[in-house]
This record gives sequence, C-alpha cells and structure tokens, in this order.
Amino acid sequence: MRDRFDGRARPTFRAAIAMAACSVMLSGCGLLFQNHEKRAEATLTPTPGNTARGTIVLIERADGVQVSYNLTDMPPNSEHALQVHERGDCIGVSGQDAGPVFALQSDRKRPYARLEGELGNIRADAAGAATGFIVATDVSLDGVRSVISRAIMLHREATDPYAMYPHNVGPALACGVIRR
Repeated sequence: MRDRFDGRARPTFRAAIAMAACSVMLSGCGLLFQNHEKRAEATLTPTPGNTARGTIVLIERADGVQVSYNLTDMPPNSEHALQVHERGDCIGVSGQDAGPVFALQSDRKRPYARLEGELGNIRADAAGAATGFIVATDVSLDGVRSVISRAIMLHREATDPYAMYPHNVGPALACGVIRR
C-alpha cells in the first residue's frame, strides 16, 4: 500500500518501521561477529624483603599469547626470569606455594625440555624498570595450556637456556595471579 502524492510513490509508515528494524538488526550483527580478544591481567606485588612490582597484560593472538610487562623497583641493570607457576598462590614466603613451573604432564617427563611456563628473561634498566613484551607460543588463555588462575613470578635470576635444568632461577622478587 502506497499513498500517492504528486505522482510519486511514498513508503507507508509500516514500511519505514520495517526498514528501521532491519537496520538495527544488521548493526547488531557487527557486534556479534567482531573479533573478541582473549585478555587477562596480573598485578605483581613484592614478595617479603623485595621491592619489585608491576603489571602484566596477556592477550591471545594468532601467533601466541602476547605478555606485556611494565615493572619497576627491580635491582638496576639486572636480568630476571618471568615464569608462570602451577598454582595461583602468592601468599607463601617467596611464592613457594605457587608450585613448580607450569607444564603439561607429558612435557614435564621429557628430559631437558623447556616448560610452557618459562616465558623468558626481562632486563631492568639503570633505574630498575622494564617495559616490553614477550610472545609465548606454548601457552593460551583457555584449554589445557591455559595460564588463567596461575601465578606469574618475576624471579631473582635469569633463565639459562643452555643449563641442563633451566628451571632453577632463585626465589621470586614479585608474584601475581593471572585473572580475566
């Protein structure tokens, strides 16, 4: 049904409402199909007797989890290991209650294997600060390799990639639990 005015057809009120409803529904599809990134964060607080602190942001990308860090109050010009541990418990002295470095059971049994939770080393500048990112290809933010609800620790020493057991990096300077 169209009303005639000046010889031209005009849409009726119902047609205008239907077009507006379609427009709203189609704009909602953009929200449904847009890329929702998986994201998690951890706030690192100093372990007893230490001062290091900072924030860690984890974002899952196609090539792995991007681990961005902004850390302060570390010893100047020093290098430290950043590791994810099995349990999300930072209450114990030096983070001992967090358990061993995160790894799947099958990977833990391989001799000289690099464990998933070994993210890499971080270098502090002359002011004791470090900012940057690491791409961790062996972990994720869901599934069996998920690091959600696990502890992330900044350790006193750096990981030696050539050591027989590179997992021993001394006590933790700071610890935080990874949360969505």
